[in-house]
Amino acid sequence: MTTYSIKELAALSGIKPHTIRIWEQRYGIIEPDRTETNIRTYSDEQLRFILNVSFLNNNGYKISAIAKMKPEDVVEQVNRLSHSNFEYETQIQALNIAMVELDEKRFEKIISTNIIQYGFEHTMINIIFPFMDQVGRLWVTGAINPAHEHFITNLVRQKLIVAIDGTIVNENENTKTILLFLPENENHELGLLFTYYMFKKRNHHVVYLGASVPYADLKVISKIQKPDALFTIMTLKQMDQSEEDYVDNLSKQFADCKIFVTGLVGKQLDENRWGNVHVLTTMEDSLKLLDKMNGLETKVIN
Repeated sequence: MTTYSIKELAALSGIKPHTIRIWEQRYGIIEPDRTETNIRTYSDEQLRFILNVSFLNNNGYKISAIAKMKPEDVVEQVNRLSHSNFEYETQIQALNIAMVELDEKRFEKIISTNIIQYGFEHTMINIIFPFMDQVGRLWVTGAINPAHEHFITNLVRQKLIVAIDGTIVNENENTKTILLFLPENENHELGLLFTYYMFKKRNHHVVYLGASVPYADLKVISKIQKPDALFTIMTLKQMDQSEEDYVDNLSKQFADCKIFVTGLVGKQLDENRWGNVHVLTTMEDSLKLLDKMNGLETKVIN
């Protein structure tokens, strides 16, 4: 059985350790176990319960009222709110609970309900990706097990692949061919898959190479396929050369293409160094790009 420190409980629930201690002492919300040195530890069950308590508290329930509720009533109220309150933070918190419980059915219901409410693209931008950023931070700090991150990543990946497969390209005068890839050693492709969906939804042909593509393979592709544009996400530092040198090579190899770069590392590049490279620093930049390619005014999704 996994145990959690009060610091880890706070990271997962968003409740400060001081507040957790007060809730324990004043309301008896949970009763932690103690080590031989009197340090608090919490079980999986207690973590799930405090996540639900935090959810209700953030949605206007006083802690004194929650303390009087039966555990099953707490869960019932959380389920009710997650299906009726569509504020982004509420939905992100509901996904966090589903992740901790490894509850695929609950995750699916939350996502499907939001897609019906907002549409797929809107749900991804405003709920899924902010949630995934939160998951990434929790994983880096050790607050969650890698299994939780893998569980959620695979579920989101499935949703993206289904959405891509279900989208039909209707060619028009603005249709372009876009080459999508991640550089070698870059393996987290959720952002690239979503970009695939957005291009395809806007009636562009996509040549999707996926994750960790060696540069030598790109050279081969350049001789076979003549795309109108390249799109890549650079999150990690290059191992055997600078990022600028890597993009220099891309710019020369695909001299007749527009090259779009984003990502944690990609955003730091100076696009003025190249004539055919454009650096996208925000989601709004990406949306402007997509709509410009379609001859449309930019539609920012809030």
